[in-house]
This record gives sequence, C-alpha cells and structure tokens, in this order.
Amino acid sequence: MTVYRRTLAGSQKGQGQGAPILDSLTLDDAGQAKVQVYFGPGVTADQIDKAKFPGLADFRTIGGSLIVSLQGFGKPGVDILLSGENPVKIKPTLPETDLFAGQNTALVERNGETVQTVCDWLTWHAREHGLQGALIVDRGKPGQADKFARSLENKLGKNDDLHLTIVVLSSAIPLGKPGTGPESHPINAPDAPGKDRMSTPKPDPWSAPLGAPSLYELLRWRFLNTARAVMNIDMHDLIPAPQGTGKSVFDRAVEAPQGVVTLQGVRAYPWALRKGKPAGFGDHICVQFDSSQTHTRWCIAPGVAPEDVIWRMVRLTKAAADKTPVGFFRCMALRHRGGGKDAGKISKIVPKSSLVETPELLALAAALGHKPVRMPRESDGIADTSRVAIVTCMKNEGPFILEWLAYHRAIGVDDFLVYSNDCDDGTDTMLELLQSKGYLQHRDNPFRKSGLKPQHAALAASEDEPLVKNAGWLICMDVDEFINIHVGDGTLAALFAALPDANMISMTWRLFGNADVTGFKDELITSRYTSCAPHMTRKPHQAWGFKTLYRNIGLFKKMGVHRPKGLKSQLVDQIAWVNGSGALMPKKEYRNAWRSTTKTIGYDLVTLNHYSLRSAESFLVKRDRGRVNHVDRDQGLTYWFRMNNNAESDESIQRMLPLLRAEMDHLLSDPDIAAAHAHSVNRHRARIDELKQSEHYSAFFADLISPRLRGLSRQHLHFGSAVFHHGPDCIPKDFPEGELPADFLFTVPK
Repeated sequence: MTVYRRTLAGSQKGQGQGAPILDSLTLDDAGQAKVQVYFGPGVTADQIDKAKFPGLADFRTIGGSLIVSLQGFGKPGVDILLSGENPVKIKPTLPETDLFAGQNTALVERNGETVQTVCDWLTWHAREHGLQGALIVDRGKPGQADKFARSLENKLGKNDDLHLTIVVLSSAIPLGKPGTGPESHPINAPDAPGKDRMSTPKPDPWSAPLGAPSLYELLRWRFLNTARAVMNIDMHDLIPAPQGTGKSVFDRAVEAPQGVVTLQGVRAYPWALRKGKPAGFGDHICVQFDSSQTHTRWCIAPGVAPEDVIWRMVRLTKAAADKTPVGFFRCMALRHRGGGKDAGKISKIVPKSSLVETPELLALAAALGHKPVRMPRESDGIADTSRVAIVTCMKNEGPFILEWLAYHRAIGVDDFLVYSNDCDDGTDTMLELLQSKGYLQHRDNPFRKSGLKPQHAALAASEDEPLVKNAGWLICMDVDEFINIHVGDGTLAALFAALPDANMISMTWRLFGNADVTGFKDELITSRYTSCAPHMTRKPHQAWGFKTLYRNIGLFKKMGVHRPKGLKSQLVDQIAWVNGSGALMPKKEYRNAWRSTTKTIGYDLVTLNHYSLRSAESFLVKRDRGRVNHVDRDQGLTYWFRMNNNAESDESIQRMLPLLRAEMDHLLSDPDIAAAHAHSVNRHRARIDELKQSEHYSAFFADLISPRLRGLSRQHLHFGSAVFHHGPDCIPKDFPEGELPADFLFTVPK
C-alpha cells in the first residue's frame, strides 16, 4: 500500500501586508487557465491591494478565509508574481482529482492523533462503510508529517486486507487560529469542569483548532471533486456500522436527492482508562445524560450535488441535506488527550457524575474487540424508614430555636442534628438541654479541624451519624427557613401523599422582609413577619434559591447545602426530582442546580419561607456574628437591601399557628427549657443594646430603618441584577418613591 505525500505550496510571504498564502490552484476555464489563490488564517480582504493583482477576476471569503480568482493566463502552471510591499512568486498547483476518482473517500484532519489511532480509524470505516481513500490533512510541521506518513505506511502495509488510497497532506504554513493553544488541551473540551482554574495554554498555530475555513474548498478542487462520495469527520470521530437498511454513509450520500447527508455527532467518553494505556475508540462507552449538544459534519456525492455547492467545515451551502442524518460518536479522550500528570484523567474533560453507559457504545466496543473499563455497579439503598431528619448549623440563634424546632416537629419532622460554633448567647446551653430531653442531637462544629467552612464541615461530619444513616428523608436547612406546605393539612405526610413517586422535592425560597419591624421582641416570626417578595422575583439571584428534601436511598454520595451532591450517574434513571409544584426537574439540573429558573419555579405544593432578616435590631446581631457558610462576606447594608423584600404579603403559613403554638407551649412547659429560652432572649437583647452603643453600629442601624430603605424594599422588581450586587448606594438619592410603572427598570453597569 502506498501512502502519497503532498504539501500545500503556501508561503508566509504574501501580497499587500504580508498576508500568508495557503496554496494556489490552476483550473481550466474554457481553455484559459484560471488561478485561485487561497489565503491563510486571519487574512481579510482589506489586507489585499487588489490593484496589484494580475488578472483579478473576483474575490470572496468563506468563514472569513479569503479566496482570490485570477484569469487570463495562457497555460496551466505558469508562475505568477504577486506584487506589492512583499512581492512573491507562486507556481500554482495542478489538481490531482484522479487520485480519488470514483472512490468513497474521507477528508479528515490529523491533529496529533497517534499512528495507531489513525490505523484503527481507517480500518473501521473501510470494514463497516466501504472506505476506499483518505485525504489526511496532517496539522504538524512538514517534517513531522513526513515521519507520520512513513510510520503509517509501514503499519498499514502489514494489513493485506486493507486496500486504500491515502494522501497525507501537510502545509508550509500553520493552519490553526492565531493566538490559540492546542486543540487537544482540556480547556478546549466543551464539558471540562473548572476551566476558570486552568492555566491558558501557550499559543501554537500548528496544533490550534483549524483557522482556515477555505481549506475545504481548496481540497475539493485539488483532490476530491471526482470522488464518488466524500465523508468529512475528524480522526477521533467514529461512525457506527450501518443498521436497518445496511447502507453505508457513502451510499446514503449518493442516493440523497441533492447528494448530501448530514452527519450528527454525540460526544462519547471513557469511564476510565487502564493505567499506563492510551485511550482508544473502544474505551468510549459513556455519554452525558444531561447534555443534548451535537456536532455537525457532512458527506457529499460531488457528482450528484449542485455544482455551486460550497464546502465548509461543518456545513455545505446551496445544497439541501437528506432529512435523516447519520450519527457518529466523537471520542473525547482522543480529541482532548491532555498531557503530563493529567494525561488520561477523564475528570479533566468532563464531570464524571454526568456519565452513563449506553448499549450502543458497549456494542461498538465489542465490535472493535476491546474490553473497556466499566462503570462500577451501584444499587440503590431503598430506605425502610419514613423518618424525616434535618441537619442544620447555628451560631447565636438562641431566641429563635424553639419556634423553628416546634414548627417542624408540628409538621412531621422526626429528627434534628444541630452543629453549633462560637456561641455566646446561650445557644449551646439550649441545644445541650434539648438533647438531654430527647428533642434533638447537638454537636460541636468541627470546621477548625477540617479546614472547611462551618456548614460544609458539618455536612461532611454528619455522614457518619446514625441519625443521618437511618433517616428516610433528609434535608439541610437553616433556622431562618420554614417549610410551608400548601396541600392537605400542611404536614409532610400530606406533601408526601401528594407526591407519592417523588424522591427529591426542591422547595424554592420566598424571601420575607423585615415588614418594617424595628425592635426585637420575643414573638413568633411566622406570625409577625408576613411581608415578602412576589412569586416571580428572579432578582436578586438568591431569591429563587432552593433547599431539597430527598429520600436517603443512595442516589447521591453526600448531602449538600441546597441539594444532595455527587450524583451516582449509574442510578440517574431512578431519580424522581420535582419542584415545589410537583413538576419534574429537567435532567440538566441534576448535577449543579441550586436555584429555580423561570422553567423550574413552582410554589403550588410547598414553599420555603426564608426569614433571613427578622427585625432591624436582630439584624445587628446577625451581622456581628457572621455567616455560617460564606464566613468571609460581610452582611452589611448591601445584604440587607438585597434580602429585605416587602412588596407583597403572604400569611399562608399562619394556618399552622395552632399546631405551632401547641408544640411551643409543650416545650415551654418544661421550666428548664423556658429558663434557657429566656436567657437567650435576654442575651440577644443585651447584645443589641451593646452594639447600638457603638458609633459604627448606631449609624448602620439608622440606615436600616431609614425611610429610603423602607421604600426601596418594595421596589425590587424595578432593579437590575447589578443593583443588588452594588447595593443601595448606587441608587440615586432622588429615586422616585412609591409605586412605579410595571415596565420601569433601573440598573447600573456590572
């Protein structure tokens, strides 16, 4: 078997401003030589001095790539001097369309793939689709391309059953996008996690993604215009064996009405690679369950397609493709190989929690004779208990513990695991007392030993607790959040009855403001605070955060702040995740969602009332104590402005007040609990008074209760997202008061 070597006879020196030339061709035009000059990446028409071109007929661009046509030459192959600031003599290339005449041919880039990968690719498509020829555009430097061609010829020569016409084509100039790093780098993988933490690779035009879109037209006229059919995919793309009709991709193109069939690719990934072994096609057995993105390429029968069709990388213009596309798999571990210590790490190019095996890819691996590394088997652990458990964190929440505990006991929560840290208001004393009387379990937060933020440290520690392991339903939530159930009698039993098939229920926040309450009193939060944001409040982005009540059946690896984390993708089909209206959540939300969207918002069955502020005086203590998760962020005026939503009123939770008061009375009937509660209330009051004595907090308090901020708390729907980021100081002092027109919007630059 012969592997032909060809080059694009380009030049770094070009006409005008030194524009690089990719190649030039001499074509016969009614007995006269017509020359087409193809310019390299980044060249635009305004860089060309058209007046200095001999025989200029026309010029055009394809995807930004410039092609200039010259006419009036007496014979093919004449030298042409392109004059200008950087004159260059070019000798146009004569077409070699006879090399692939009548053949099923592949037009394919090689951008660093190994000789073994290329051989596997050629062998598969020759065996399954009748491939007869391949024009391989080798993106390496000319010397590297020569070495590859020799190695390929030696390896293919050992296969007596393979008969192919192969041309390895290199370029004298790089074909990559200027200023871009290697295409194979994980940063270019569409689904790679943590791109913001990756180091940007150094620019390398020899391995960067293709930056010369006119290449396809050039190769059409130089090599491919008399082929039976031409398939355009990449060297890491694999078309499965024909099914159904048994027609190859080439046959499909030839039989298509306009000689064109679309190729539609899905990204495929290995679950893992064997240590020390490079990736192969047969390792790719997984796809992402939450991605529907595809990659488009094509196959064309030049003799059937319209003559004026234009060849481009991902589509053909001026030709209608057959309605039924041919599918292929883009093998991503071959495309984005990485390097060094990251070589072969699938987690560098895709979140593994998104991967699921598919029967088609497993069958493809078997057809390739490969035994891939399979995903570990997972079985769900169906909980044999209906107990509901809450895991929460507290710091100086003493006055508010009993109402929160009583309310959730009243609606059906069975167990409470509370982590606390750095309390000086009696919170720890109250929690220890409640533990001794069997109402909850209390733990010191281990965040200092773990180095994690308090809430994350608590959740990590909770995994080993019997209370968590034995729970039927779990949720992580805070002491300022109340589950407000709108169905049945308002209990969790009623919610579960309304959603018998659900194993995850996300409850969207409704932000409740301070209702213009200035002073702290020992009173029920759920009774006193009824002012809140409208249902359709997308801004600030926290407005639609949710917390998730989920069945403890092993679908995820661990508890998260807003929802369980670490999806076991093998079990993805067992997830029945609904929103607060009982509508199924889309799969694309399964791995990372923490808030609702306009498509997933729902309050019909359950809401999470979020009383993040309470009174203005209590907010002084909240700011002083710091946040449980974002410990390095100040809860200042911007936070108050953002979370203080008083535009509407919602009293729906108050139907549960009789049950709440009965449970509160029961708890406070214990003199020890009553004394501990009174102590926390007094400490809270004393801390407020102490803070208000300081000049800083006194001024801060005056801002909180100012008429201006009270007015703004009712106008949130009229502010852009950036306003909530910058805070009230960005709003003009003369901002109109009162009710505003529905379409009124004020915003500032991000």
